[in-house]
Amino acid sequence: MYQRILVPIDGSSTSSRGLAEAIQVAKLTGGRLRLVHVIDELSFALAMDAYAGYAGNWLEELRGGAKKLLEEAHAKAAEEGVESDTVLLDSFNNGAVHDQVITEAQASKADLIVIGTHGRRGLGRWVMGSSAEHILRVSPVPVLLVRAPESAKTESERFKLPSGTVASQ
Repeated sequence: MYQRILVPIDGSSTSSRGLAEAIQVAKLTGGRLRLVHVIDELSFALAMDAYAGYAGNWLEELRGGAKKLLEEAHAKAAEEGVESDTVLLDSFNNGAVHDQVITEAQASKADLIVIGTHGRRGLGRWVMGSSAEHILRVSPVPVLLVRAPESAKTESERFKLPSGTVASQ
């Protein structure tokens, strides 16, 4: 069960939380991880803005940062005794990040996808979109969404009843 675990990573704190959870699952099941990072049009556009005035190759800068990110994730898994390999996807013509993750899951015959998510709601989700939500909806394999503790706390506080209020059953 869950021998081939796909873990999309992007360097965010939620992505790190997803990686940590995937490592724990792999340790329990004796599975291995496939660590995936996707460079998409948005990443490229942000890099162009960040490197404005820099004469270098933006795509190579992004690839270098992505390779470092993948190497660090690979090292974390190795520290915990979990085998992993890495995949860097930067083909802009292969669709959105979520499409590329699903394609990689199918190609690698993943048993599980583990994703860190911000758990955005309302306008934030509408504006930013949610790769995790898209993956969850179309994935051919189970998906484990791992929310950052601060996101979960904020969400639970949103729905907390005022003190002294009794919920009806």
